[in-house]
Amino acid sequence: MTPEFDEFTLVSSLVGGLALFLFGMDIMTQALKQVAGDYMKNLLARMTSNRFVGVATGATLTAIIQSSSITTVLLVGFISAGLMSTSQSVAVILGANIGTTITAQILAFKVTKIALPILAAGFFVSVTAKREDWRQYGLIVLGLGLVFFGMSIMSDAMRPLRSFQPFLDFMLSLDHPLLAALVGAAFTAVIQSSSATTGILIVMAGQGLLGLETAIALALGANIGTCITAVLASLGKPREAVRTALVHVLFNVAGVLIWIGFVSELAELARFISPSHQDLSGRAMTAAEVPRQLANVHTFFNVANTALFLGFTTQITRLVEWLVPDRPLAADERFTARFIDDQLLGTPSIALDAARREIVRLGGLVQDMLEAVIPVATSGTRLQLSQLKAMDRPVDALHREIIGYLRKISLSNLSAEQSEQLVALIKIANDLEHIGDQIATNIVTSSNKRIDEQVTISRPTAATIANLHGKVVQALGRTVESLDQQDRAGAEQVRAMKQDLAQRIEEIARQQIYRLQADEPRRLLTYAREIELIETLDDIFKATRRIAQTQIRALQLAA
Repeated sequence: MTPEFDEFTLVSSLVGGLALFLFGMDIMTQALKQVAGDYMKNLLARMTSNRFVGVATGATLTAIIQSSSITTVLLVGFISAGLMSTSQSVAVILGANIGTTITAQILAFKVTKIALPILAAGFFVSVTAKREDWRQYGLIVLGLGLVFFGMSIMSDAMRPLRSFQPFLDFMLSLDHPLLAALVGAAFTAVIQSSSATTGILIVMAGQGLLGLETAIALALGANIGTCITAVLASLGKPREAVRTALVHVLFNVAGVLIWIGFVSELAELARFISPSHQDLSGRAMTAAEVPRQLANVHTFFNVANTALFLGFTTQITRLVEWLVPDRPLAADERFTARFIDDQLLGTPSIALDAARREIVRLGGLVQDMLEAVIPVATSGTRLQLSQLKAMDRPVDALHREIIGYLRKISLSNLSAEQSEQLVALIKIANDLEHIGDQIATNIVTSSNKRIDEQVTISRPTAATIANLHGKVVQALGRTVESLDQQDRAGAEQVRAMKQDLAQRIEEIARQQIYRLQADEPRRLLTYAREIELIETLDDIFKATRRIAQTQIRALQLAA
């Protein structure tokens, strides 16, 4: 070993530089998601059936967060919620690969020289800024500086390799495109970042260690290796998640198979569309030209693949649905959480939206309970009352899952608006669970007393209670729909029902008091059971109205 080549220094510098690169990417991605989380949510939620819009959305979103894998994970919740079809998600995934090429384009510039100034600027802004948004902007710049600094360290570490024969022999062995692609795929699968692989390739090319053809083949392989993140994220997840990951895999693998036989042609195209340095020769020319050529061809084949497959989104959708068919839900799975996912916690705005959709499901379960109350409460058997009480168990279970998830979100770095939204969702979930308890405890207990006391509620009174019950059911239905559609008008309608319901309850109460004067057997017992039902329905409406008011305030803050 010569003094010029120190293996320990080489390995430690390469690993350390890669660690800084990945750490910088992580800091930058997390800060970008904090700053652009609401933008990302709105971008996906407003998706139309236009596949070109889908591609543009995928490219924009991935350019923001610099991870096609995170884009794929985020799509799962929207597909499950019915906000996006599988076909639309295919277009977004096609566009995601275009978004990742932004990294290569930036890194192809000689950015390592400005790494430390950028790092310093980002650090001082992030620690001195009083406003949270400026602090996040500082972290974005800090992360970018770490990425550039990591590249600088790796570049300096690789300089001695230019005269290290075993390494040069290994690079010569990668002249076969298929072998180079496999190496690129394996390396990317290990570090789970195609952007990092691309950065390393640009660093190596900048040192003159890598020819264009070999670099292209390695970059093609990186497109396959990056799929491992989405595949791992889909393990144990619903069918929609598996299909989304499968689309990512099929698209990337098919794209590589198409181009792997045309590496030489891609290299010629890259040289044609990229600036040349005729004043240089040999390794110096390679170091000056190949980084930009690699970045350009990386963008080209991802754009070309997207254009090629864009016309087949419907067929791709049918293929993945055939490969991963739906399966019937088990009885217990129908009542478990569907939309909340820990992988969304890194983007609080989207995690909050997932929690809201889960609360809408909770509202649906409570609606089912409320609709089943009459005539069980007025004339039902003990068996029917037991079945009604059992309907509260999945409500309680889902409520616990939702509150636990909202607690996890609360541990994130939330904006003031997101904190208010979190509090609103907790209040709504608690009020819905309270309605379920009112039915399962108060109404069921009162109805069991009715059976014990052999009380018979008259048909006219049962009809009066049923009419009141119908209005309360209508109010809860509108409230849940308002929460689902984020529709303030629906919540306003529920709030406006207060006077009508209060008047109805007052009239029923007066009628019940008047009937106390009648000489009827067991009249006092009958009155007690009837008034308990009326008061409980009144309490349920009050909880429903609270939910509507909470929803109105939350929408006012978001406006």
